[in-house]
Amino acid sequence: MKKIALILAIPALMLMSACAADIGANQYDSASVGSVTKALKGTIISVRSITVRDSNKSGGTAIGAIAGGIAGSQVGKGNTAALIGGTAGALLGGAAGNLAQGSLSSQGGYEYVVQLDNGGIVTVTQGNDVLLANGQRCMVLYGDGSSRARVIPYNGY
Repeated sequence: MKKIALILAIPALMLMSACAADIGANQYDSASVGSVTKALKGTIISVRSITVRDSNKSGGTAIGAIAGGIAGSQVGKGNTAALIGGTAGALLGGAAGNLAQGSLSSQGGYEYVVQLDNGGIVTVTQGNDVLLANGQRCMVLYGDGSSRARVIPYNGY
């Protein structure tokens, strides 16, 4: 029974830790489809590459601890050896799960500084699916229809 649980826990850890949020300019949540957002025209005045990491690693830690505890309890013979092995396995598994989720749930992105046509300056960070250059005209989308701001190219007049 314990071996089956271990076999099921390890793939779950791998799947869970590989889930990084979509943060690009072209990814929309289904709830925002059909909603109205505000848009401001501007010009990109600075672009820099960033790394976005998921700060919530509790899922990877928990699954790693469970898998490690089950695996560790299989070490040795007798209740004392199983208890010590399970405890050590849970600690090591939790640490490994935390590290795995942290490294697998990071992704690249850009920080844009935009000089708005109305005189204001704003910064927006987003995924790396849209790359804009210094001096390029853009639109900053924000407001009620979207849970986050995004910068897209402006191809208007």
